[in-house]
Amino acid sequence: MKIRFLSANRHKIDEVQRILTPGGVQVVPVSRKIEELQTEDVDRLVRDKLAKAFAMIGRPLFVEHTGLYLSGLNGLPAGLTQIFWDRLGAERFAALVGGLDDRSVTAKTVIGYCDGREIRTFEGAIEGTVPMVPAGPRDFQWDCVFIPAGHDKTFAELGAVKDEISMRRLALDRFASHLYDEGRTRHG
Repeated sequence: MKIRFLSANRHKIDEVQRILTPGGVQVVPVSRKIEELQTEDVDRLVRDKLAKAFAMIGRPLFVEHTGLYLSGLNGLPAGLTQIFWDRLGAERFAALVGGLDDRSVTAKTVIGYCDGREIRTFEGAIEGTVPMVPAGPRDFQWDCVFIPAGHDKTFAELGAVKDEISMRRLALDRFASHLYDEGRTRHG
């Protein structure tokens, strides 16, 4: 089964392919940037991004958005995570969160899928904390400042383990289930 994934982020494309390919889903990357709606409302952001992507491509595809929800900031930055990250970087982000009474965070991925008839969303979320100092490679955004619950290392330090436990994995598993169910309904 082939499915298009619109993303300009090579790290996301690689991670999505590593997770979905073993289950028989061939991810066809469409490397285009969509101007994202700037809002805390991630569902609205994903639906807007998906509508723009579908209008551009005209074929079934999916998009995703992953954000951090800091308990000490009443759930911010949410849909605005990329803006926070671009402005602060790893050191300042960790320092900002380190100054809060509560360093706990939820990492959440929302996938939007459009087959031309309907729009569906799939979510995956995991809890964690932000370390006082970033750790591990810094090439994939905030992986160096997220320690998933039950672990003592950041996503960046966990390497391949991240693919098994991440919020993106949970959302992609739900999405893949939908694709298989949809395929069985049509062909079976």
